Amino acid sequence: MAIEETDSQVILTHPDNKTTSVSILKYGATIFSWKLEGKEQLWLSTAAKLDGSKPVRGGIPLVFPVFGKNDSDELLSKLPQHGLARNSTWEFLGQIKSNPPTVQFALNEKIANPELTALWKEKFNLILTVELGKDFLKTDIEVENSSNQRDLQFNWLFHTYLRIPDIEDTMVSNLTGMTFYDQLIKETIVDKHPVVSFNQETDVIYQNVDSDRVIQVVNQGNPIHTVKRVNLPDTVVWNPWIAKSAGMGDFEPKTGYKEMLCIEPGHVHDLVKVAPGQKWQASQIISKDALNYQAI
Repeated sequence: MAIEETDSQVILTHPDNKTTSVSILKYGATIFSWKLEGKEQLWLSTAAKLDGSKPVRGGIPLVFPVFGKNDSDELLSKLPQHGLARNSTWEFLGQIKSNPPTVQFALNEKIANPELTALWKEKFNLILTVELGKDFLKTDIEVENSSNQRDLQFNWLFHTYLRIPDIEDTMVSNLTGMTFYDQLIKETIVDKHPVVSFNQETDVIYQNVDSDRVIQVVNQGNPIHTVKRVNLPDTVVWNPWIAKSAGMGDFEPKTGYKEMLCIEPGHVHDLVKVAPGQKWQASQIISKDALNYQAI
């Protein structure tokens, strides 16, 4: 059976390969495992809570309607870091395609976390579509402004934790020439390096990345993850390194930073604005592609 539903999870198995699967927690609609031919592609903390008591550390948490903490917007400033999508139990809508197996989840202000919707009293309808390909995983989000009175303003981001063999042997390509904001030193910089490499904590937001840029995670010359974006102009690159990992209670093992790298497609450099009754749609596709240096 390609789709299995339990009280708390939905598991998709590819009909052509039983060792290719994706597991989705209804809490946060968080993908916490994606296996290709039996090999895990995502990083998940061994201390991650999968019981709905708190957002999941690892996998692909969903960030909406605010990225980080917003101190300037009158409405969004009331919400905690990363908003309410990852802190709410989504409704499983069911399967919409059998091959590749594809399912949908929904969230709106009526079923979202009431403690958080009390702080942000906007009307919205989210539809998350998860498609499990033979050699790819696609996550698509549709945001509808269900108000008939005012614009809906928000950030969206797929906070994707990719599993890697070793952070010090890993680099990220095809971001050369792009502008990024370094959240650690609070400066905006044009990246002139041929690749992004890692030897310390990294927390940068690449802004308005060319839509045709295919972001690749490369380990010792071999591409291990390819990330494509649709209508998501920004990409966060994050690795907490030693001190930050030690300070996060749900980040385990503390050496886990060596085997993870967050490549997070989103719209976070400013707010998306959707008029009453209108919709906004975006997606990410993670796959295994041949090495493709678009910019050096």
